[in-house]
Amino acid sequence: MELRTFHHHLLQVFMLLSLISNCYARFVVEKNSLTVTSPEKIKGTHDSAIGNFGIPQYGGSMAGVVVYPKENQKACKSFDDFGISFKSKPGSLPTFVLVDRGDCFFALKVWNVQQAGASAVLVADDIEEALITMDNPEEDSSSAKYIENITIPSALIEKTFGETLKKAISGGDMVNVNLDWREAVPHPDDRVEYELWTNSNDECGVKCDMLMAFVKDFKGAAQILEKGGYTQFTPHYITWYCPQAFTLSRQCKSQCINHGRYCAPDPEQDFSSGYEGKDVVIENLRQLCVFKVANETNRPWVWWDYVTDFQIRCPMKEKKYNKECADGVIKSLGLDAKRIEKCMGDPNADLENPVLKEEQDAQVGKGSRGDVTILPTLVVNNRQYRGKLAKGAVLKAICAGFEETTEPAVCLSGDVETNECLENNGGCWQDKAANLTACRDTFRGRVCECPLVDGVQFKGDGYSHCEPGGPGRCKINNGGCWHESQNGRAYSACLDNGDVKCQCPPGFKGDGVKSCEDIDECKEKRACQCPECSCKNTWGSYECTCNGDLLYIRDHDTCISKSSTEVRSAWAALWVILIGLAMAGGGAYLVYKYRLRSYMDSEIRAIMAQYMPLDSQGEVPNHVSNDRA
Repeated sequence: MELRTFHHHLLQVFMLLSLISNCYARFVVEKNSLTVTSPEKIKGTHDSAIGNFGIPQYGGSMAGVVVYPKENQKACKSFDDFGISFKSKPGSLPTFVLVDRGDCFFALKVWNVQQAGASAVLVADDIEEALITMDNPEEDSSSAKYIENITIPSALIEKTFGETLKKAISGGDMVNVNLDWREAVPHPDDRVEYELWTNSNDECGVKCDMLMAFVKDFKGAAQILEKGGYTQFTPHYITWYCPQAFTLSRQCKSQCINHGRYCAPDPEQDFSSGYEGKDVVIENLRQLCVFKVANETNRPWVWWDYVTDFQIRCPMKEKKYNKECADGVIKSLGLDAKRIEKCMGDPNADLENPVLKEEQDAQVGKGSRGDVTILPTLVVNNRQYRGKLAKGAVLKAICAGFEETTEPAVCLSGDVETNECLENNGGCWQDKAANLTACRDTFRGRVCECPLVDGVQFKGDGYSHCEPGGPGRCKINNGGCWHESQNGRAYSACLDNGDVKCQCPPGFKGDGVKSCEDIDECKEKRACQCPECSCKNTWGSYECTCNGDLLYIRDHDTCISKSSTEVRSAWAALWVILIGLAMAGGGAYLVYKYRLRSYMDSEIRAIMAQYMPLDSQGEVPNHVSNDRA
């Protein structure tokens, strides 16, 4: 019995080593920026490692005052025992509590500080080393109660930096810092690529329970993002191989498929009862193939339906974690069961499985993403997510991965981010009368950009001014130019020729933007100045009349007699008639000449034809014979 137990533990050690050697254990610490803004003597920016619990403010930042408690400096006990509270007073900055590493779990320190009312926790390392990730403790019932309820962000800082902060605080300085997560996730374009390293095992304790709860809760948001083309999601599953020396052992046979190539731990950690590790590997493979087949039919979001339905309908506790139950879920979702079976291949074959081999290769970190060693792991734009696996927190991380102004509507909802344009219009330009603004709300904060309205692009700095430009600009709030209407007549100073220019129309003077005043043409003697003229000014124009029987000619600004106009008109009509008769007579004469000439030509040709043959006439026959009788 002791020998069997020894072999069992030895096998577990070898499996762990195989996983490490397969991945080279390149774990990447995800960081955020921590900037000291005061006092002046320690101002600067430092890296800090994001804790893998709580809710980091991905895409945002948080400013606060650092406090170092005089007692319970490692935060391993409740601060209530010391009568210490970190709750901020109304109108003051949030409190960031600095604590020391050691003596208890990282998560417990953060929980105790959160319970005392702080907004964030900085944990100072107790040794000189590179930053590490503060992870959840090994699962037990006592830690599970508080880990799930941690909501404040936390970060680990280097020992020397921690000593600097402590020295400034002890010297009476107010230390102000800013935690910044805006660059924690790359945001290159308008689509976010993310992946979830998960497991179909529902009997692995607190982490599995949290994972299943997250998948169910996040399904709706994930499917909205995927159907809208905003994201590209890929599920992954961790496996490892069994060392060659143990492939024929009972442990490997029960935990692995394909002759020890792909393994998973026994769900109950009991090789003598219940489900086996290979059952988990096969279901993981099935879920991968469900995604593959659904993706090939342009319905990748169906994976979320299958996984949540399988969790509900086929739990291990009810002994339904099997192929029969899985096939029922596949059928209900309208998936092609034969294609899924073909994708899965033969788990008993002594061959590589292409799908699972690809998963093992993907576990190795590439680029900025480290090896996947924590389960579950979420990766957003090739950066591993750190923090509580909860819908709101994960959605923030995904939304932080979009380029500014390209975020979908779900990222701008009130429970994900605050609309900075609602307060004082975000400090951007606006035209209240036309209901136009340069403020655009984004996940990372507002941007001031001159708007595009009905195809017309406004131009300017977006902060103090924006003016419409290009064709059609006069349709938008009259191009920002002066305009006015009186007595059914309307005038505008907007020139719709593509230039951003306002110019008062003829009859007005002014800047064309704020005002255009009527020009009194009569008073300024600009028109209607002939001796017989009588001038009356109108809005935007003038009226000019002539004395007696005279007619005003506006183009020449002169008065002429109506009778002379009539005589001139009569003479003009007469000349038109005479010219018309002359042209008709000339035409008739030409026709006469042409016909007369044609007649004479035909007569002359007839007379000449009697005496000599013409070119156009055939030879005349000779009726006198010269032959002898």
